[in-house]
Amino acid sequence: MSQNIVVRLDGTSKTFERSHEVITAVNKASISISAGEMVGIVGPSASGKTTLLNLMGLLETPTSGYVFFGEQNASKLSSPDRRKLRLAKVGFVFQQLKLIPTLSVRENVELPLALSFKSHDYQKKKAQDLISSVGLAGKENARPSKLSVGEQQRVAVARALVNDPILVLADEPTSQLDSENGKKVIELLGELRKKSNSAIVISTHDPVISKNLERVYRMRDGNLSSSE
Repeated sequence: MSQNIVVRLDGTSKTFERSHEVITAVNKASISISAGEMVGIVGPSASGKTTLLNLMGLLETPTSGYVFFGEQNASKLSSPDRRKLRLAKVGFVFQQLKLIPTLSVRENVELPLALSFKSHDYQKKKAQDLISSVGLAGKENARPSKLSVGEQQRVAVARALVNDPILVLADEPTSQLDSENGKKVIELLGELRKKSNSAIVISTHDPVISKNLERVYRMRDGNLSSSE
């Protein structure tokens, strides 16, 4: 395993208060993810997988413990600084995809670059390269509603990778797909990981998917444990 650690959680917990009850979504989790790794987080629904990925991706701040991004203690950053780091270094494939229905395939993929104020020419070329790499050349101008669910998922993968992130977080990326398309998405993430040496973390409740990952952690009731 590479020693180039991209993200590390150290005794990290996240709690939420609901109806005067404290819910521990993540309980003292410790995990390190290195460049070039493809790691699985396996567990049932409501086990804390999404919150764990949100902590890694700086969408959530820990209630206690630490989140290190490289050598930086990201848990102490201000909200604007977390957003800046997230936009530059992290790619997300959300369970619900979150494609913007009024934008074309190309515009959806370009969006992170636009938010980073990249030039229009750079946005267009980078987006086109990724759209082609995920097998959607010729559908650049289509709206998401005109694509199959599998094609929409590939748009989401291309969008996650357009900023050349060092960390890609995929939350149940195959949950809406049949087994064949699910396998293709995981293979696509693996191929793109090899090209970029990004760290990829995939949460899933599907044991078939987890068999193809290099390292797998299990999560239940907010507790993270290695399957090794």
